[in-house]
Amino acid sequence: MAVSSDTCRSLNSPYITILMKIADTYGEISYKSFEMTVLQFQNFFKQFKEMASVLETV
Repeated sequence: MAVSSDTCRSLNSPYITILMKIADTYGEISYKSFEMTVLQFQNFFKQFKEMASVLETV
């Protein structure tokens, strides 16, 4: 959880910083980071769970 941000001078609400480790089809690893509000994170998490559920059925 962040109390400051590179993109915002003053945060009046908590932000969550996500760091994702991503492997492409060649096995190359890259990292992506992004920030979101708690509500955005809750929606992101819900969608991620739905994607995982769909992938389990494939």
